[in-house]
Amino acid sequence: MNTQTKITIVTDPILLEHDTGGGEHPEIPERLAVIRDRLEDDHLAPFLNYSQPQPASREQLTYFHTEAWLNRFEEAVLSGRTYIDHTDNQVGYESFNIAMMSAGCGISGIDLLNREHAENVFCLTRPPGHHAEPNMPFGFCFFNNCVVAARYFQEQGRQRVCVFDFDAHHGNGIQTAFEEDADTLYVSIHEHPSFSYPGTGWGEEHGTGDGAGTIFNLPLRPGAGDKEVLALLDSTIESAIAGFNPQAIIIAAGFDGHTRDDMSGLNYSTELYEQLGRRIKQWEQQFCPGSLLSILEGGYEMGSLADSVQAYLNGLVGG
Repeated sequence: MNTQTKITIVTDPILLEHDTGGGEHPEIPERLAVIRDRLEDDHLAPFLNYSQPQPASREQLTYFHTEAWLNRFEEAVLSGRTYIDHTDNQVGYESFNIAMMSAGCGISGIDLLNREHAENVFCLTRPPGHHAEPNMPFGFCFFNNCVVAARYFQEQGRQRVCVFDFDAHHGNGIQTAFEEDADTLYVSIHEHPSFSYPGTGWGEEHGTGDGAGTIFNLPLRPGAGDKEVLALLDSTIESAIAGFNPQAIIIAAGFDGHTRDDMSGLNYSTELYEQLGRRIKQWEQQFCPGSLLSILEGGYEMGSLADSVQAYLNGLVGG
């Protein structure tokens, strides 16, 4: 390691209990288990601390979500429903409380950063969040963890917040939250919406009204890999972030663009995630020291998920 940067992993065993029904559903508890096992056995272990979150409050969730959605979600799980709106959105009896805990990971991570009890935070959490809309779930997501965290950063005085999303799929819920907001920057690299769920994130969308120019959708054709991502980092992305000059950075850290993950047609290597970690750490040091929060999104092939998170964190600590 070239530096002694520490990363605090915010996670809780209850997150493993979100029941997606087993079978063929890709968003399973083992996602967190394989990451945790890898990190505990890896050379990264001395650079990691662990912290348990507190659940998000209903008030904090309504930074973005409607009370009607909170009530509908809670009523659905208490009534024994096994999914909401679509079979992608599988739930069990405890899923509402677990989703509150998942959203709380980012809030708790921000509290650790603000109190200088952490240098850098990675939220090892599920269910994911970047597809969730204000009043409905999408794509395994129920509460938008990144949006709730961004609004909490702003409430705590970090007004200009950048969310960089490298999940293979566009974060439609994040764009909904920020597309008219001048104080947020959303940058997303994702597989082109012509070929990939959820069919949003077109390159010509740049935000509207006060938010004009604050949305950067950078769709990639199937088969795109490290070369295309690194070219975007060196040009469009670094320029956009420098122009925005963020006071905080949130990473929607999805690892389903890996070549071994069949949830997308992208062709990323494990090594790309280490390079992303290094570049993101440089942005944090340049623009907003002590205000970097990463939140797990996608990644569904167990081996590549563990490899990729390990590589990303290695990049963040300076390996």
